[in-house]
Amino acid sequence: MNPNLAEPRASFVSHLECSMTGELYDADQLHGLSRVGRPLLVRYDLDGIRGTLPRTTVSARPTDLWRWRELLPVRSPANIVSLGEIETPLVPIPASGGAQVVVKDEGRLPTGSFKARGLVMAVSMAKALGVTKIAMPTNGNAGAALAAYATRCGIETVVLCPDDTPDINVREIALQGARVYRVNGLIDDCGAIVARGAAEGRWFDFSTLKEPYRIEGKKTMGLELVAQFGWELPEAIFYPTGGGTGLIGMWKAFAELEALGWIGPKRPKMFAVQASGCAPIVKAFDDGVEHAERWEGAHTIASGIRVPRAVGDFLILRAVRESGGIAMAVDDDAIEAAVVECAAKDGLLLCPEGGATLAAYRAALDRGLVSDSDRVVLFNCATGLKYPMADQSTPLDRHGEIDLATL
Repeated sequence: MNPNLAEPRASFVSHLECSMTGELYDADQLHGLSRVGRPLLVRYDLDGIRGTLPRTTVSARPTDLWRWRELLPVRSPANIVSLGEIETPLVPIPASGGAQVVVKDEGRLPTGSFKARGLVMAVSMAKALGVTKIAMPTNGNAGAALAAYATRCGIETVVLCPDDTPDINVREIALQGARVYRVNGLIDDCGAIVARGAAEGRWFDFSTLKEPYRIEGKKTMGLELVAQFGWELPEAIFYPTGGGTGLIGMWKAFAELEALGWIGPKRPKMFAVQASGCAPIVKAFDDGVEHAERWEGAHTIASGIRVPRAVGDFLILRAVRESGGIAMAVDDDAIEAAVVECAAKDGLLLCPEGGATLAAYRAALDRGLVSDSDRVVLFNCATGLKYPMADQSTPLDRHGEIDLATL
């Protein structure tokens, strides 16, 4: 058994809070969105943590997701539904990125993507709060993570995905125990069906940010980064942004760590990276507004960031602006080129969304938004093995004479 799961756990969760109005909610009851239709945020007794938990204790624990348990919402270890959530490595990419650029490779997590972080937390809390049936829209990886964790603890799961979702994702979701349906539309069309079923009492809606706990799982990316950088932070983070849960979660993590006295006020520039074919956050950022309009005709090879509308748009934009970063879009051609170059030059196979962050970093470097001396983190949100790859092999006829000098 993981020693982080076996140790006694003191709960420091105090309440939930509406991200828009600040209205308070009971942390031990099942909630979706707040009364005004906005995400709920988990709040902690940070004074209590600061008074009982020295940073050195956390540093000495095994480096997995659960080393941060005092800053996570699961009250009892008995409700944790774990598949072995490791701390993901920082992989340098000197040839394709530069001497100061590292990739946080989230493809090493269970089910091969960073969706495992959010869904292990959300499913564990659903188990704790007595949920028996869940439905969720997905572009692929979130559905796979939900299916795996929910199946592991006996929660029935229905997953709806756009009809052009990569086939391997659809098969993975079904194989791991969910009922999966292809919908003629985009992820928000799938979400509308899920919302209608939730309103009729058929299931609990697990859409991005429509329950409070995926943010808490995703914020562990920020907690890990701080520890991996020696209790400091890099100068810039490039994050592939669809629903934006991870960006919001990391920004929350940094604030909590500063309140604990474990880091100072320095923050990285946060770059919200989208595809040119689906860039509602970029448009809202450029327009100087707080909420993003739905992006019509969304299309990109990076399906994980093909999200026409994000319920947490104002939280994404707030974090980006407070950090001094920007929201930026990159073309599919640049995404593909970045994936190919990183694999060929550095041996690291990025997913398309990870390729988008490398393409965005290069664009930001050209524009003078970052310098080549800045320590930069790019997020590769899933293993590139889940995505179609061009066949670049050369056939050989074993029955004919092969000139080995040509090989």
